Amino acid sequence: MSNQNGKLLDTIDARTKLAGSNKMEILLFSLGNDEIFGINVFKVREVSQTPMITKTPNMPLGVEGVISLRGNIIPVIGLASFLNVETPEGGWPTMIVTEYSRRTQAFLVKDVDRIIRVDWDQVKPPETMLSGNDAMITAITELPDGKLVSILDVEQILASATGEPLTPELPPIDTGSELTMFFVDDSAVARKEIISVLDKLGVKYQQANNGLEAWDRLQNMASRAQVDDVPLSHQLKLILVDAEMPEMDGYVLTRNIKSDPRFEGIPVVMHSSLSSEANKTMGQRVGVDAYVAKFDALQLADTLRPLLLR
Repeated sequence: MSNQNGKLLDTIDARTKLAGSNKMEILLFSLGNDEIFGINVFKVREVSQTPMITKTPNMPLGVEGVISLRGNIIPVIGLASFLNVETPEGGWPTMIVTEYSRRTQAFLVKDVDRIIRVDWDQVKPPETMLSGNDAMITAITELPDGKLVSILDVEQILASATGEPLTPELPPIDTGSELTMFFVDDSAVARKEIISVLDKLGVKYQQANNGLEAWDRLQNMASRAQVDDVPLSHQLKLILVDAEMPEMDGYVLTRNIKSDPRFEGIPVVMHSSLSSEANKTMGQRVGVDAYVAKFDALQLADTLRPLLLR
């Protein structure tokens, strides 16, 4: 592994200033074919040479084995299994250790390239014709030379490798039929979990798949409430936002909501797989009322319930 790769993440602590700038930083890597893949730097703990992997019986599809990393045993996931990529000559010499959704795991890749900074409004949802890997791709962006970068839905990959979390039984909220909240998330597996929690709570909801779509819909709701001369907070009890989303991230969306008096009295909860203290601080900077980490259905329900009932 080159010194350059070893130093890729040296300045990650300085990156918290990106909150509210509608920018993200992506680590680019290859699986040995012509396609360029990317992952949000905030989900990457380190990049290193692939060590000896211990094979264990009955591992889920895509999990190549485990390694010991600083005293902890973590699973090693072969991304090729999920992205229809053949193993290149020489195998998988590089390992990206990731940390998100309160889990640590390693991804096997051919090599890493560099970190790029992009505007979220240049990050678009994938179109079906772009790739056969749509289920595992959450967004597409374009490099200055015209090459496309497929940004992985690492939450979906983790759910596929380890099994999607089951939503436990939850006591419903009994406040009548008008209780409504709005949520936005670009990850299909996250939306599925949120809907499961809300259905069990008996909460009516509306949803969007990215930040810009959410902001457009929320503005329309606010405009209708103005025409009806009814505070929007009488109709909309809570807004749940993801942090990472194409076109507009959750930090900018939250800042927009909090700076618009029409949304006064409506709490905003950030629901993110980026669960570090740095990311929580970024959320606080833009005014979120609570921060809850994916994927914990009980914690999500416990966070939403008092805010919906206040």
